[in-house]
Amino acid sequence: MAAGLGVEVVSLINKLQDVFSAVGTSASSIDLPQICVLGSQSSGKSSVLENIVGRDFLPRGTGIVTRRPLVLQLINRPASTSSALTNGIEKGEDKAANSDEWGEFLHLPGQKFYDFHKIRDEIVRDTEIKSGKNAGISPQPINLRIFSPNVLTLTLVDLPGLTKVPVGDQPRDIEKQIRDMVMKYIAKPSCIILAVTAANTDLANSDGLKMAREVDADGMRTIGVLTKIDLMDKGTDVIDILAGRVIPLRLGYVPVVNRGQRDIESSKSIAAALDYEREFFATHPSYAGKENYCGTPFLARKLNQLLMQHIRATLPDIKMRISQQLHKYNAELQSLGGLQADGNSGNVVLSVITEFTTEFRNHIDGNTNDLSLNELSGGARISFVFHELYSNGIKSIDPFDQFKDGDIRTTLCNSSGLTPSIFVGTTAFETIVKQQIRRLEDPSLKCCQLIYDELIRILAQLLAKIQAFKRYPALRERLNAVVINFFKQAMQPTTKLVSDIVDMQACYINTTHPDFLNGHKAMAIVADRLNPPAKPGQPPAKPGTPEPRNKYNTRDLDVEKPEDPGFFGSFFNKGATKKKPSGSSSASTMEAPPSVIRPVQALSEREAMETEVIKLLIHSYYNIIKREMIDMVPKAVTLTLIQFAKENLQKELLAQLYKPEVLDGLMKESEFVVNKRKECIRMVQALNKAEEMSEGKMFFNPIFDFSMIHQQDHSVT
Repeated sequence: MAAGLGVEVVSLINKLQDVFSAVGTSASSIDLPQICVLGSQSSGKSSVLENIVGRDFLPRGTGIVTRRPLVLQLINRPASTSSALTNGIEKGEDKAANSDEWGEFLHLPGQKFYDFHKIRDEIVRDTEIKSGKNAGISPQPINLRIFSPNVLTLTLVDLPGLTKVPVGDQPRDIEKQIRDMVMKYIAKPSCIILAVTAANTDLANSDGLKMAREVDADGMRTIGVLTKIDLMDKGTDVIDILAGRVIPLRLGYVPVVNRGQRDIESSKSIAAALDYEREFFATHPSYAGKENYCGTPFLARKLNQLLMQHIRATLPDIKMRISQQLHKYNAELQSLGGLQADGNSGNVVLSVITEFTTEFRNHIDGNTNDLSLNELSGGARISFVFHELYSNGIKSIDPFDQFKDGDIRTTLCNSSGLTPSIFVGTTAFETIVKQQIRRLEDPSLKCCQLIYDELIRILAQLLAKIQAFKRYPALRERLNAVVINFFKQAMQPTTKLVSDIVDMQACYINTTHPDFLNGHKAMAIVADRLNPPAKPGQPPAKPGTPEPRNKYNTRDLDVEKPEDPGFFGSFFNKGATKKKPSGSSSASTMEAPPSVIRPVQALSEREAMETEVIKLLIHSYYNIIKREMIDMVPKAVTLTLIQFAKENLQKELLAQLYKPEVLDGLMKESEFVVNKRKECIRMVQALNKAEEMSEGKMFFNPIFDFSMIHQQDHSVT
């Protein structure tokens, strides 16, 4: 009964292996239990496998012969009572073939190979198709089933032999390629490693054992196979290795004797080789009496028992992984449209437009379910542009960073026209303020562009998020173009309104604003700055310093004093007009004014006062304008761009996309999506089948005493 259950669980894994291989994907995500044969090129891996099968069917030659993983599934079936030959044998394919033994390749469904030499030829042919003829390798496995009454139900994976130096046309990195491929198999916790080593070499130099210990340091899932026992020097044996005194393995070692190269060349049969192996261990002085624990038959039984127990222990985990994968592929299949594509293209377009516009509004309003914890997104980024970038940018503008005191003096003179002003001129103030207000237009328009960029960012996020766009690339591209064009059209009134706000501020200077500092207050502030009142105990002002009360007295009105530069005094060089020498004619001479008149002297006391007053007034009014721009521009952009898009984008999409003449073109699926859906359907079907099989074969016996086999191994000592 136990043997029957063992065959069933091994057969279950074989079927699962076939199911996943049939859909063109490996079972790595499910991690099925398997025995991987590992060893160097000259270790005798192929001979071990052929002895287990009892047939000569593997490719032979020099260099790398096994260039693709061979998943070898051995299936025991009782011999038929009928002696009739199969149709293939009747055609003369193999006169010596047994109708009870045949092979089947997964890539050739329904075709049986009764001639094992043709199995070898098919392995070579399919290998060359996938790997070429230049000794390259491929990770894509070959799945071969062998049905025979002479084998135990077992699954083995024959991996390419380890090599170090490229030979002939082999790639330069052939060692790395093989090593990487082998590691992908043996690194899986569910993999049992069958490390094949030649007994006539130093065990410490075994490439197979070295790689096995990298992934199984404690030797808990590694079985050692010692080949070429008959080629050891006379008087030597492997008793110490079998006893675990050299490199211990929990699952022990099994010594075997295979056919040598001369035996193969002389066409020595496998049956004869097995007879010789049995006789060798029975008559050898070191192994006599323990031959039942040596040789290929014992190795096959041990592997069968170990694999059976290992599968039974891992079946619960396999079932859980199958369920997880099934849920994953079902969800992906639904995102790709289910088993069948949607029939009504109009409904799909309506659904996509509704989903897109809803998500668009939610992203701006912050109502999404996938809010990020690490960065700002959607409407929060727009708020950041308004209240951080734009606000700080406007506040950082200094009206006098490009407008010096001398420029203000020149503006005051120019604004006075023919008659110099007695008090600070209003025209100069308005001229300077308007120039500085115009500087606010560029950052305001830049703010509009930044908000436009944020809307484009939201668009890109939604195009990547909504699954329907993966299915319909034409719909994605068309919707993307329509939305971008919609934003561009909305930008025109937005930038126009922002420019109008700047023009509005510049066209009318409201000096009656309640927050504006009037001229009298400005004069008083400047007077206090230039002539602060004396504090008690402070020494009197230096001689020549005018008192505040008579600062602008008769001294300022005495135009005959030569030291008084007058209103335009700072616009002339000293000595530009010279006094006439004594005794000269009383008639004065006058030079023509220069072509360009610029100030060349420092500000006079009056000019300094007037400049400070103008600057104080400009600062006061400019701060008012800044506050208003910081408040008004975000409102204008929100009204004409953001709110407009939220309210009218769906209408625009319906007008542009929901048309009978364009619907069919929008519903054309990409080749990638079609192929992906087919793959998902195959995987769902395979996983459903695998789940059904695993449900019927759940043997909850996770505890397996490896020490039983281990003790049997050490009994040879």
